[in-house]
Amino acid sequence: MQIKSVFMLVSMLLLNGCSVKVPSDITPIKHFELSRYLGEWYEVARIDNRFEKGLSKVSASYSLRNDGGVKVVNRGWDSNGKKWKESIGKAYFVESSDVGALKVSFFGPFYGGYNIIKLDDNYQYSLVVGPNKDYLWVLSRTPTMPPELLDEYLNFASVNGFDRQRVLIFQ
Repeated sequence: MQIKSVFMLVSMLLLNGCSVKVPSDITPIKHFELSRYLGEWYEVARIDNRFEKGLSKVSASYSLRNDGGVKVVNRGWDSNGKKWKESIGKAYFVESSDVGALKVSFFGPFYGGYNIIKLDDNYQYSLVVGPNKDYLWVLSRTPTMPPELLDEYLNFASVNGFDRQRVLIFQ
């Protein structure tokens, strides 16, 4: 239990001073539908960060909370420790519910930005960024995505100022 608490604390404190803002030159998607986004997502690529270092097979599960927010369950395989690590958090919209900008917390009152900047029409693939360009995730409803589509999402990130050289691919 203590490792889980440390994992959650570090996750949020390292999210750039707990900022919920989107990078100044990035715009979260509009016409977002939370009901279509809920469910299981798999991380197929990311810019590595301290709270996910050494983790693979990372997934995120989103479900509704009773208070109108979103329950977030992040899970990843720690190959060094030979065990699963899990963090449970909550998320709320920063603006209106039709804008893909949320704030997420895994520890107390500390929140970090969760900004969806690219999402396909069928809600199968998503590009999520944090409060600055050190945080980027490509998510898919399946553990892999077509290589040409992954390339499209990574090119979109590059055009928007993210360093593609820093991206780890997990498929």
